[in-house]
Amino acid sequence: MIDTPRKPLTTYKGVVDSKSGDKTIRVVMGYLYKHKKYGKILKRKTMAHVHDEKNQASVGDVVTICKCRPFSKTKFWRLLEVVEKNSDPGKA
Repeated sequence: MIDTPRKPLTTYKGVVDSKSGDKTIRVVMGYLYKHKKYGKILKRKTMAHVHDEKNQASVGDVVTICKCRPFSKTKFWRLLEVVEKNSDPGKA
């Protein structure tokens, strides 16, 4: 069998919004876009339920995630790494 190199993962960065249950976090990914008609720059956000196998992320952390196989009805992302830990957990 010929070994073909795997396609590199498309990764996204976001902030952990909540930690709901065991091995699950919710990550918010914000982005800007320009309104088609009026040209105004608008803020939007996408929320993703992410599988955190080792429960290493907490609220307010900046994390890197990627798409994967479905773990449940809404959870088809997995945590790759915690980029930056939240320095003040009380303000998150």
